[in-house]
Amino acid sequence: MSELFDAVDALVASRSPLPSAGERRRLRVAHGLTLEEVAAALKVRRATVSGWESVKKPTEPRGPEREAYARLLRKLAELYPAQEEPAAPAPATFTGAPDPAEAGTPAPGQPSAPVTLTASENTQAPAPSPASAPPAAAPRPARSTGTSSTSRRPATKKAAPAGTPAGSSDPRFANGPLAVVDVEDGQVWAYCTGGLVLDVPAKSIPALVEWTLEEARLGAAKLAGPGKDADPLLVLTEAALERYGLPVTLTEEQKRAGRIPEGHKVVKQLARAQWKLTKRGFGPWARIYRPATGSDRACVQLCIPSWNALDTRHWGEAGQLPPAELARVLGVYASRVMTPRGSTAVTGLELMTALHPPTRASEPDADGKRHSEHNPGSLGKEAIDPMNWPPCEVPDGHPVLKDLPRFHVRGPGEKLFEEAYDWARPMTDAECTLRYLVGIDVNMAFAAGANGLTVGLGEATHVKAPAFDPKLPGSWLVDLSHVDLSRVKVGKEWVELEGSLLPSPFTPKGERPEGPAWYATPTVAYAAELGYEVRPIEAWVRYTNGRYLDGWYQRLRDAYLAAMADLGVHADLAPAAFLDAMDGYKDRDPQLAIVVSAIKATVKGGLGKLRERPRGEGWRPGEPWRALSRPTWRPDIRAAVISRTRINLHRKIVKHAAFTGQYPVAVLSDCVVYAAHGESPLDFLPYRDGKPLPGGFKLGVNPGLVKHEGTQTVLWGEEVRERFDAPDLNLARYIKDGTVTDLDNGE
Repeated sequence: MSELFDAVDALVASRSPLPSAGERRRLRVAHGLTLEEVAAALKVRRATVSGWESVKKPTEPRGPEREAYARLLRKLAELYPAQEEPAAPAPATFTGAPDPAEAGTPAPGQPSAPVTLTASENTQAPAPSPASAPPAAAPRPARSTGTSSTSRRPATKKAAPAGTPAGSSDPRFANGPLAVVDVEDGQVWAYCTGGLVLDVPAKSIPALVEWTLEEARLGAAKLAGPGKDADPLLVLTEAALERYGLPVTLTEEQKRAGRIPEGHKVVKQLARAQWKLTKRGFGPWARIYRPATGSDRACVQLCIPSWNALDTRHWGEAGQLPPAELARVLGVYASRVMTPRGSTAVTGLELMTALHPPTRASEPDADGKRHSEHNPGSLGKEAIDPMNWPPCEVPDGHPVLKDLPRFHVRGPGEKLFEEAYDWARPMTDAECTLRYLVGIDVNMAFAAGANGLTVGLGEATHVKAPAFDPKLPGSWLVDLSHVDLSRVKVGKEWVELEGSLLPSPFTPKGERPEGPAWYATPTVAYAAELGYEVRPIEAWVRYTNGRYLDGWYQRLRDAYLAAMADLGVHADLAPAAFLDAMDGYKDRDPQLAIVVSAIKATVKGGLGKLRERPRGEGWRPGEPWRALSRPTWRPDIRAAVISRTRINLHRKIVKHAAFTGQYPVAVLSDCVVYAAHGESPLDFLPYRDGKPLPGGFKLGVNPGLVKHEGTQTVLWGEEVRERFDAPDLNLARYIKDGTVTDLDNGE
């Protein structure tokens, strides 16, 4: 009898009702499932599932696959019930925003769901929620394959939540700052932020650019009053590259050149359509534009992950994410930092300019016309003349140094050398009796070093034997070899320390200076703070100055704190709770962890760009290079930030030593290693009733506070140093996971 029942059940299942092909596709995509995932679950080929969803010639599943497929669709329909579409309106031309109901705006209090629109249909987008709200991973949204002028907003339980970066309240940028362009089953789609997907009709790259500027409503509003709106960004997947006739990967020769050849057919298509490329050509971050007419800009930027546009050192595996997820990662970054303009380093530099545009509109003249004038507080519209740079501040090969002998090596008395720490020392006998080496790392150390820092905004003035002024930014030639770390001022009191166990604050290697050397203002000011007299021999000072980096720091700080809060690490956590929250925080949302990594890289890379070196192009020592023409080529500002960051760290080390008698074993940039009896930073940081040592190290997520970098045993440290016969090997470089790579490779 049971066999008869099984046969009846199979017969009924073979006729299980199925929705239309378009509805099958909608349900699959709404849940974020790929054709491959469905095919694997049903044990059929991808092409089979694609055929079931084909609108033109759908095929029907048979046998046990039909029953399983029908069950899958029923479950998905419960999660994503179809919403009745209103009758199609009579054809009309809209000159303004239509009724919100026609644009698919959800009812008040309801979350915004993933949307599928043609660009022209999206005439009104919901206002975005605050960028600090925690965005969750949005599923692949449903996409419309019809031609109805009414948008489809499936009622879904997995819709993009209110905190997901969405479109702008500015109607010009209603669909957000960027889109990831992908191709599936022959159709081109643009995945925008907030779960929105647009139907892309463009058949070529020139047509794609035109569509982006005329219909896509992509871009972002300017960050500062006199600034410029951000150009729309299109991210091209491998499938999109194939569709538009571009190589999926670059050849080795093209990688070295950083672009495809000028004779490539796509470059010729752009030229015929009267579009231009910037000097860097059609590369991983291509900018396609037409010369501006008045205040109107016509520019689109392309990002091509498979050409290594998203460096894995900073963006992790972002380039391998599905389109909707990649749009989310880049959208969060764009909403909190800015729309990427290139690498994280380029974006970090561009953020400075976006927050402090070099020019602004003047007051109306007698004829009522406005003119471009210098924007106070910004770096000048024109770069400083390369030949007017102080010789001590420029890197080797600069035109100012062209008359030096070819193989001359500049010493500390000729060259400003403000760099991050790389210092270590042998452990004492007492430290060897302890069990652990514990590393702590300063959060966003260089960003914290930029906060509140006064930097020069104009050219430097050369002065002889000046009186030192700690409020005047510049470079000072002064002898600090007399500063003795065995006896220094901490606050208003003199304290005795084991000076031999401390790095010098005046050199990156922690060695005591031997005579006059060039230093940035924060370094010289710290020598005076330690209680020692400073008498500069000469200086290059900048009387026009200001806190140029404050807004830059604040925006990056807010972006970092918001992303960390989304990952469960909040600024008000107690020390023990903070350490617990940091444990495995990246695994809570790997996509947001990518954003955190990119924000950190934006800080370091942006500061590094202030002293950009030549990048090939046939450059020879003594000749100018392209970066020198930028107003933001400012090696003095970079030096001042690094100086202040190193001094901030040394100040905490001294406070800690004076209070606890503990000294660092190694320091690398913003990581400090101490020997301790326990595995946690709480085993050596002097907290009392939950309160840290004033002016010392404090656990927390804010920039300038510290987190746990890693713990290894003292035996591990001694074994590593013995293995490489290096008693002062910098263990801070390996403290995170204990992996020691080949020292010959500089790792």
